[in-house]
Amino acid sequence: MFDQLNNRPADSLLALIKAFQADDRTGKIDLGVGVYRDTMGRTPVMRAVKAAEQFLLETQDSKKYLGPEGDLQFVHLLQPIVFGKSPKFDRRLVGIQTPGGSGALRLGAELIQTANPSAKVLLGTPSWPNHAPIFSSARLAVKDYAFVDLTLQQVKFDSVVDALSSAAEGDVVLFHGCCHNPTGIDFTIEQWRQIAELLVARRLVPFIDLAYQGLGDGLEQDAAPTRMILDAVDEALIAYSCDKNFGLYRERVGALYVMTRNNDDIGKAESNMAALARVNWSMPPDHGAAVVRTILESPEMSAMWRAELDEMCERVNGNRAALAAAAPDLAFISRQRGLFSNLSMSRETAAALRARHGIYMAASGRMNLAGMQPTDAGAIVTALRAEGCLK
Repeated sequence: MFDQLNNRPADSLLALIKAFQADDRTGKIDLGVGVYRDTMGRTPVMRAVKAAEQFLLETQDSKKYLGPEGDLQFVHLLQPIVFGKSPKFDRRLVGIQTPGGSGALRLGAELIQTANPSAKVLLGTPSWPNHAPIFSSARLAVKDYAFVDLTLQQVKFDSVVDALSSAAEGDVVLFHGCCHNPTGIDFTIEQWRQIAELLVARRLVPFIDLAYQGLGDGLEQDAAPTRMILDAVDEALIAYSCDKNFGLYRERVGALYVMTRNNDDIGKAESNMAALARVNWSMPPDHGAAVVRTILESPEMSAMWRAELDEMCERVNGNRAALAAAAPDLAFISRQRGLFSNLSMSRETAAALRARHGIYMAASGRMNLAGMQPTDAGAIVTALRAEGCLK
């Protein structure tokens, strides 16, 4: 059987991690893997998470299965943070715990395939590299369109409008809710309004990937586009990740929410989500969701988490400001949000930055700005100038 397999290419980011670790130069800078780092270069466990874990250690009395739906109290407590307190969402939303945002995307893709296998998924590029493979693996057709001009560092909004205007009724459109990965470039509120109008007019279904809420402009501001879209449309899917804003990367904590047209569809959506989860992972892992639930159940822990998240957001935006101030050509970075920005460069240039300057970033030119220190800005700019990326 296995003689028929072909080798797959190694994951480029994993290779980047190994290369960085093997580099013994003292001035090397890691802008590769998308994790938050503090002023000491660490990816710490949040204080609120530690407090919740201590509480669970002392009080948790069972490790029995959760069931395919996972921790539904976790799902319920996240809901007002994501969607606010509109009664519309209470009546038409159903959610299920998933293994991270990736699990939510995969479960949503399979739900779409079950409900409407002929639906195409519109995907603006560049996007997170795993988006297209997840939908394709669920046997859905993916249709790319140009989202950003990396040379100009701005949204190609005419291209977005053209893609949505030519889509068929029932097609699905993948959106980054905030803090776009890999570019850091988000739609303006006015652009979101135009998108909402197009979704309604063309009867398209938004699938919002919300993986960085709270790391752009704050929890409420980062949720505003999602709430605007959901207020306009009849149906939607939302993949949510707690990996970044709770610092629970390895715990794989996420949720898939589905907004249905009416109450009658909620039960059908819920039963299909549970059935698809059952054959994919059977039961989701408990620990990370229990941590988030414990934090959100406690006013003290919740306040601690919000304060820590604000600190993280301020630090990421401070890194952006430092890099933008170091070179006029990088001023756009201070206007972008989230962990990432994506420079226009060749794979050869990215390789030269690693080899000659110890600046490690993805071959696509994506930089994890949460991985740097403000004092790194000068070295990064010097290296970019040396390789012709800046004037």
